[in-house]
Amino acid sequence: MNKIRVAVLGFGNVGRCAVDAVLAEPDMELVGIVEVPEVVAKLNPDNRAHQIPRNKPLVSDIGELMPVDVAVLSCQSRAVKATAKSMLERGIRTVDSFDVHQEIPALRRELDAIAKKHNTVSILSAGWDPGIDSVIRGWFQAMAPRGITYTNYGPGLSMGHSVAVRAIPGVKDAISITVPAGMGVHRRMVYVQLKDGASFETVEQLIKKDPYFVKDRTYVFQVEDVSSLMDTGHGVLLERNGVSGITHNQSMKFQLKVNNPALTSQVMVSAARATMKQKPGCYTMIELPVVDFLYGDVDSFVTRFV
Repeated sequence: MNKIRVAVLGFGNVGRCAVDAVLAEPDMELVGIVEVPEVVAKLNPDNRAHQIPRNKPLVSDIGELMPVDVAVLSCQSRAVKATAKSMLERGIRTVDSFDVHQEIPALRRELDAIAKKHNTVSILSAGWDPGIDSVIRGWFQAMAPRGITYTNYGPGLSMGHSVAVRAIPGVKDAISITVPAGMGVHRRMVYVQLKDGASFETVEQLIKKDPYFVKDRTYVFQVEDVSSLMDTGHGVLLERNGVSGITHNQSMKFQLKVNNPALTSQVMVSAARATMKQKPGCYTMIELPVVDFLYGDVDSFVTRFV
């Protein structure tokens, strides 16, 4: 069996989990890890044996790892567009967990054109939300075409929101906790550790104006040490009440309680397998059959799951 050659781009919380997930897949080979030169330089060579799998290179340019079939983009959402474009232009398939929901349609169209031009494949927003939850929302609507679906996140750490806060001038470190208020309404509890001389009032205003936070009621708190608050757990409860045909009061629920980085990375790694089965273009998870994400024979899945 020719294994799928996978490179992981980014070695933060999600990247480390992605490395573990690739190594656990029987049809995949981890060819290496790519990080920006500044991060590579900061990793103490004496300690790399405790962080990097044996005989797996850590490099600052994917060109040092070629050939690569799929690049798993374990970077922040705001870096996905440029990173995916660069990989696709090299003919490398990409998967990512881009999570700025309102920007997905435009980015999908843009990456679709690039992927087709370079005869390769991109799977966009392959996380648990957007991603797995997106598929469940689609099936909810198929089961009850008329109705309302409520997506209730948390309580838990939002990685995308936390990264967005850390990028704000004056912020040394931060985490954003999502707290569900019910019926799809959320509160954002943001804890910031400021750099010396930074104005809390200015930072607070910038956070609340950020696209990640403008839709929800957001509370910002200054703390001395963000690391003491860190917990990567998260969850979601999807609820739909609707109508099947002419029958009302159809009620359905789907719930997850997860380690955020671990689940996000596993979905991306499974999506890496799915990239090998698509025609050139960019796809979201709702467009693809679940069997494309699974390792094994289609007939066996029909026997086990149907």
